[in-house]
Amino acid sequence: MVNKKELVNEVAGKVGISKKEVANVIDAFTEAVSDALSKGERVMLVGFGTFDVVQKKARKGRNPQTGKEIQIPARKTPRFRPGKELRSAVS
Repeated sequence: MVNKKELVNEVAGKVGISKKEVANVIDAFTEAVSDALSKGERVMLVGFGTFDVVQKKARKGRNPQTGKEIQIPARKTPRFRPGKELRSAVS
């Protein structure tokens, strides 16, 4: 698993800018994606993938401690779908 610090180090080494600047860019990127998703917008990065929000339906669940059936409310959740280039790089 790569964490934020390792990602910052990797990008800073490849691009040749300071780690602080890279960390600021990553923070700005995640904030921009979060803001767009909170407004119901999709974020498409061609070749990398698409971030969007999907609506999950209400459903029945079970409390694992008590076994009692519970109602899980409908909710929105973020989703990432990888693009063709990312899928090819991983496989």
